[in-house]
Amino acid sequence: MSVWVFNNPNGVITTQSASKRKALVHLPTGQVISSYPSLEQILRELGWERYYGGDSDLFQFHKHSSIDLISLPRDFSKFTSVYMYDIVIKNPNIFHVRDM
Repeated sequence: MSVWVFNNPNGVITTQSASKRKALVHLPTGQVISSYPSLEQILRELGWERYYGGDSDLFQFHKHSSIDLISLPRDFSKFTSVYMYDIVIKNPNIFHVRDM
C-alpha cells in the first residue's frame, strides 16, 4: 500500500510505502517464525505432515483429518503475509501475524 505525501518541500507529490514487515508468531511460545525448520517442527506437532506431491517450487503440508493444504514458497524470503495468514486461518489460536 502506498500513501501520497503532499507536504514535500520542493512541491513534488511523492508516495511512501505504508506497509510494514509482517512476522508469523507461534502464540503458545511467543516465538517469531524465522525459518522453515522451526515452522515445520511446530506444524508437525499440530498434526501436519509434509506432502511431497505437486509443485516442486513449494513446500506443502496436509493433515489426514482435513482437506486443508498449506502451500509455501520454497524460498523463505518469499514467505509473505499471504502465506502467514493462510497458516493462521488453518490453525486458529495457535499463530498470529504481527507487524514488525
